[in-house]
Amino acid sequence: MEFNIKSGSPEKQRTACLVIGVFEPRRLSQPGLEIDRYADHYLSSILRRGDIEGHLGQTLLLHNVPNILADRVLLIGCGKERDFRDKSYRKVIGTAIKTLNETGSMEAVLYLPELNVRGRELEWKVQHAVEAAIESLYRFDKYKSDREEDRRPLRKITLAVPRRSDLRNSELAVARATAIAEGVRLAKDLANEPGNVCTPSYLAEQARALAEKYQLKATVLEREDMEQLGMRLLLGVAAGSTQPPKLIVLEYQGAGADEKPVVLVGKGLTFDAGGISLKPAAHMDEMKYDMCGAASVLGTIQVAAELKLPLNVVAVVPSTENLPDGKANKPGDIQQSMAGKTVEILNTDAEGRLILADALTYAERFNPDVVIDVATLTGACVVALGHHAAGLMGNNDRLIKDLLEAGQESGDRAWQLPLWDDYQEQIKSPFADVANVGGREGGAITGACFLSRFADDYKWAHLDIAGVAWKGGEKKGATGRPVPLLATYLIQRANEAKDKE
Repeated sequence: MEFNIKSGSPEKQRTACLVIGVFEPRRLSQPGLEIDRYADHYLSSILRRGDIEGHLGQTLLLHNVPNILADRVLLIGCGKERDFRDKSYRKVIGTAIKTLNETGSMEAVLYLPELNVRGRELEWKVQHAVEAAIESLYRFDKYKSDREEDRRPLRKITLAVPRRSDLRNSELAVARATAIAEGVRLAKDLANEPGNVCTPSYLAEQARALAEKYQLKATVLEREDMEQLGMRLLLGVAAGSTQPPKLIVLEYQGAGADEKPVVLVGKGLTFDAGGISLKPAAHMDEMKYDMCGAASVLGTIQVAAELKLPLNVVAVVPSTENLPDGKANKPGDIQQSMAGKTVEILNTDAEGRLILADALTYAERFNPDVVIDVATLTGACVVALGHHAAGLMGNNDRLIKDLLEAGQESGDRAWQLPLWDDYQEQIKSPFADVANVGGREGGAITGACFLSRFADDYKWAHLDIAGVAWKGGEKKGATGRPVPLLATYLIQRANEAKDKE
């Protein structure tokens, strides 16, 4: 879809459709009032008749509005103005785009970025309008024989801004939004692929394709390479699968060679049956999403490359399947990590932390400034935070603060959980250096505690995205989170670096 920025009076726009906000109770936004004045109060007369109240997401499509150049006017309800915040704004944008797409408007001018969203500037509204628009039309139907085709799909959106002086910054916001939305799309597409297609080898192929497109450095470690490095935790998880494991590395260099990189480590379990500690059959199909961490770091490094951010970024993806087999890990087995620490495997379904541990040790070779791991790690995080926020823990207060702020800015929120030494007691083992689980209590935290044992030598944060990476039920599918959070963190970091120059 094409996005443009334009300033100008709404009544002068020659377009297939103008999109105007209506607040409760039956109150036109400022652009709506301008059109109403030129249209001999046609809109206000419709509102008085009660055709639309202005409830959030309510729509009314009007034809042949007098004295204006647009073919149609779409009125969209914005709810109560005092309650109009980030989530409401994104819902209004998404609803408008879906309605336009379904009603045959191949192009439209939206006077929605001019709405007052509490605490948000115009650039934010433009950026999130583009992101929400692309999000609203996403489909993953490549395996359907009978795909739904839009008769006259929406092809061009023009976002109206108040002044000509707003054009340049708004155009930059469109570029940022498009890059982030495409990173989200990549993460969704990868995660929505079935497990028989999206194997570790497939992920490696997609990483190489990204490297070729954006001139990144790609390295894929094979089983033999991992054996030489002593990655017995990752190899132990992979032992139950016939699919060969991969350790995938992508390097983006947007800054000088002496600039320490941001390393993003993404859990890449392309299917997780739990191993010998087999999961229940119900909803096991959703375990193809256990590589959403991997998908999100690949999506994020694509954003960095697309925007040519003046940073160095490395993506590290340990990838395998976790299946039951005669060679698979057994509860009670002890494996040695790449770092030399021994792990008693009490539950083979706590495998994500095992492959991440070796990846976190591998990350040291890049001399990172910070390391952020991203994983659908624990059901306990879903119990704690539901499906609204990712769990966030780490060993550096500044890094945690920056990620929380990026989450608020992007709408892809995280919530900090404690990582006190008290919780480390739960993962003590009488036979090894550490156990891979610590019981039901505080399971998201003890999972992070385990990872912290392998992140002593750098600033580190852990994002548990088990509750936010995908949706179940009728709307089953990947969300692309936390690409917006991570991309915003990188953009803010790049802006800080520019300010210091």
